[in-house]
Amino acid sequence: MNKEYTALGLMSGTSGDGVDASIIKSDGENKYKVVLDKYFKYDKDIYENIHRLKESIDNYKDLKKLSEKIGELEKKITLFHAKIVNDLPKDNVDFLGFHGQTIFHNAKEGVSKQLGDGKLLSQLTKKSVVYNFRENDLKNGGQGAPLVPIFHKLLVKQNKIDLPVTVLNIGGIANITSVHKENKIFSSDIGPGNCLIDKWIRLNSDKNYDEEGALAKLGKINKVILDQALENFYGNNISKNKSYDIKDFNLSFVRGLSLVDGAAILTEFTAEIISKNSLDKKIYVCGGGRKNKFLLESIRKKINGKIELIDDLGVDGDFVESQAFAYIAIRCYLKLPISFPETTGGKKPLSGGTVIKIK
Repeated sequence: MNKEYTALGLMSGTSGDGVDASIIKSDGENKYKVVLDKYFKYDKDIYENIHRLKESIDNYKDLKKLSEKIGELEKKITLFHAKIVNDLPKDNVDFLGFHGQTIFHNAKEGVSKQLGDGKLLSQLTKKSVVYNFRENDLKNGGQGAPLVPIFHKLLVKQNKIDLPVTVLNIGGIANITSVHKENKIFSSDIGPGNCLIDKWIRLNSDKNYDEEGALAKLGKINKVILDQALENFYGNNISKNKSYDIKDFNLSFVRGLSLVDGAAILTEFTAEIISKNSLDKKIYVCGGGRKNKFLLESIRKKINGKIELIDDLGVDGDFVESQAFAYIAIRCYLKLPISFPETTGGKKPLSGGTVIKIK
């Protein structure tokens, strides 16, 4: 029997609103058990700084130009994570899977920047830390994302879901993992998830997101604008990307519209792209976007398959990624692969992560 480890996964998504924390027990291969899931909201200062900084970064050169500000925010984010760890029951935790806060991702440039100082977190928590998950894949020809599919595959197996099936994760970016018969997987980012809708709402109201899609539901969709935006998306190479950064998309096509009309078009744009990539007849949705009822309704109208929430299986759809990075940390520690040609487009299965062992 393989040895089981207890890992605490810490995940902050592209929405930059807070940190999901999950403690799991797993052998890093065939099984996992969830011990605890908890969400910690960023304070206003960190939240605003994340989004201000992301808006300032257009390419990897900007990372150097803004290194001082990046360093300051990285320390704040690391301290925030340390407080989380020290407030949780961590005595039996073998190590932390520390994803950090993504502020820039460009696979063509071979750069994916997550804010989070693994060494400092280890010092502050007195725990071994696994972080920097994407670098090895990027160095070996992969896109560095998505990394969660290996956990999606285990989730499907453990919950005895009939194959084929697609796990659709709607975070800031949407990605899919299709698990076919004989447990073969295919995975890719597919386009915007919440990122465009959230940004529009942040810029044009005092809210951070469109709760349940209520604002979009009030708006009117200008088909000419929508069709042109979709034509632009599919007419250039971006639609063929295996991974995305939120900077790959912009709001130019809804500029000047009312709050609700802009929200309506962005929601329909997002639904159209997601529906074109939802490959299987059975789809389970996780991530924050599953709470946008109007978005899901729109996707349902466009596909032949059946969409269900991952929560219907007794899995909390808010914490799939934090559980995944706890699991991935165990795999990194054991030097097992976390990325594959079928998931990130790399040349071969690769492990990854930087391991800081507590002495």
